[in-house]
Formats: sequence, structure tokens, C-alpha cells
Amino acid sequence: MHTLRRHFLLFGATAALLAVLTQCKGGSSDTILVGEFASLTGKEATFGVSSHEGTLLAIEEINAAGGVLGKPIKLITEDDQSKAGEPANVVNKLISKDGVIAILGEVASSRSLEAAPIAQQSGIPMISPASTNPKVTEVGDYIFRVCFIDPFQGTVMANFATNTLKAKKVAVFTDVKSDYSKGLAQFFKEGIKKLGGEIVAELDFNGGDKDFKGQLTAIKSANPDAVFIPGYYTDVALIAIQAKQLGLTIPLLGGDGWESQTLVDIGKDAVEGHYFSTHYSTEAGSPKALAFIEAYKKRFNNKVPDAMAALGYDSAYFLVDGITRAGTTDGPALRDALAATKEFEAVTGKMAINEKRDAVKAAVILQVKDGKFKFLETVAP
Repeated sequence: MHTLRRHFLLFGATAALLAVLTQCKGGSSDTILVGEFASLTGKEATFGVSSHEGTLLAIEEINAAGGVLGKPIKLITEDDQSKAGEPANVVNKLISKDGVIAILGEVASSRSLEAAPIAQQSGIPMISPASTNPKVTEVGDYIFRVCFIDPFQGTVMANFATNTLKAKKVAVFTDVKSDYSKGLAQFFKEGIKKLGGEIVAELDFNGGDKDFKGQLTAIKSANPDAVFIPGYYTDVALIAIQAKQLGLTIPLLGGDGWESQTLVDIGKDAVEGHYFSTHYSTEAGSPKALAFIEAYKKRFNNKVPDAMAALGYDSAYFLVDGITRAGTTDGPALRDALAATKEFEAVTGKMAINEKRDAVKAAVILQVKDGKFKFLETVAP
């Protein structure tokens, strides 16, 4: 009798433990847990806040429409503070402790590269909204992105510099602490050389520096027609101010790392007239994009969504599209469904996922004009 009772208690405890574990993996039977990590504070906080707001809006819309597979999604968001080391901490927590079924994040390539091996080893799909360095998805077959990559973006800006601005001699000013900056610089230089242009100066800086005058003086001495600066908005604004102070009045060019209101707030007239590539424009949107813009403004106190917000929104809908087609949140099946995406109607344009799990889609070129970002042209892949 005593033995039977002990077996019964052991069976009961095991069943209870299994029930808890089942609930922890992906949430309770009534919810689907999705993790998000973003730079909500720190030096690139405007990017993280924007992508989070876009993601949150999408999740709210999806839940209002009945969720996915008949269940609402619960979004668990972690702030990596724009710091190296934090992405690994928060993504480990989201997977091991919270039991999420997928990860959305990060915007910055360096931070996505830090987190991606953890998601890959755990068999949890990770979708970056805006990390453009090619190495991100090379980590493994569970890693995806909904943005174009730097070989395309660098080529777009090399073509623009050569064909539109008629620049024959260009300088490149790279943030050596950033995988994003180094990768984009490489592909821009390759594009310029293929088009017969000349790289007359290559200088480096460290993201977060305050004094760039030594490098800018060297760039000015090389007498380029334009300067490519594949950095983030705060550094770029300070560089533009000091370039103007030194009398360097040629066009400055960059990538999607420029797109933040902070660029204009800090740089003011020093950033006027300069150009960058990015993922979409509120001036050239599809009906789907226009609906998103209106919904975002209504949700966030009339704030106009930037590209990071649009890509955060797209990343959440891309995940839900994959879950719907897979019919499950099981990791391998979800991975396969995401990889099979052919024509996904995103706010940032129609896209397909290629064999490297990168999004194939168009870019736009914007110019800083009267303190705003003016749409110039769309460039297809």
C-alpha cells in the first residue's frame, strides 16, 4: 500500500512538472509567446523604440483580428541598451526562461550577430527587422531578415553617386567598431570601382567619438567629389557639422543607419542636402503602407513612422504568416515555412526570401530637405 501510494505521488509530481514545462514552452495553451530584443535605451535608442513600436502595433492588430492559430500572441520585450554583451543575456533569458517560440530583433547588425548563434543552437527562429550585414543570416538556417542586405544597398549608393551625382572620386569614412559600417563600406567601394570611379581616401572612426576633424581634414585634402559615411545618425550628424566647419561642402552619402529624426535635430543645417538609402518612404507608399502610416500615427500620438518602425511591423506579420502556413509553432516546421516565403506583401514593399534567408526587395533614396527626408527614387533589386 505504501509503495503504491509513493508511485502515485511520483506519477502526480511528474505529470505536474510536464504540465508546467508544456506551458512554459511557447506560453500557456491559450497564448503564443514571442520574444523581442531591441535597443530601447542607449546610443541607438531611436532605432529600437521605432522598431518596437512597429512590432507592438502589428501584434495588437493581429490579436484584435483573432490572433494566429486561434490564439493571441503575447510579446515579451527586452532592452539590450545598445550595448555589446546584452543581446546574448536577454535572448538567453527569452529562450531559456520565458520559452518563446520565436525571436524578433535586432535592428543593429552587431547585436543580431551576437544573438543569432543562441537562437540557432536552440532551434528558435529569429527574424531581424533591419540588420543588413550579410553575415547575420550566415549564422544558420533559423535566422531570417525582412530587410535588404548591404551588397545591394552599397551598390545602390555607388550607382547613385556615379550616375546621378556624377561623382568620379569619392572618399569613404568608416566606423571600425561596427560590422554594419564595415560591410556597407566594402560593398560601396566595390560598386564604385566597378563603375570606373576612384576611392581617393579611406579613413576610420570609432562610433561614439566626438572629434572627427583630423580625418575630415585628410579627406578634404584628397579633393573627393563626395564622401560615403556608412554610420549611425548621431555620429553622422556630428561628422556633418565638423565637415561644414572645415569647408567640406561636397555631398555626404550614407545608408539606412542615417534615418532618424535625431540626425536632423543634432545636425540641423549641416545635414541639409545630403543623401542616404533606406527601406521605404512615407511619400511613396502602397495602399498597405498608407494604412500602416495612419494606424501608427493614431496609436503613437500622431508620430510619423520611420523605416525602423515599418520593418518592425513587417517582421511581426512575416512571423505570423509563417506560423499560419506552418499550422504550428514548432521550430523546424516554422523555419521551413518562413524559408518558403515567395511573395509577402510588406509595408516596405513586396518581398521574397532567398536561399540565404535574406529578403529580396527594393530600396529608396532620400535627401535631407528643409529638415525632413524627401523621397527621390525607388531602386529595384
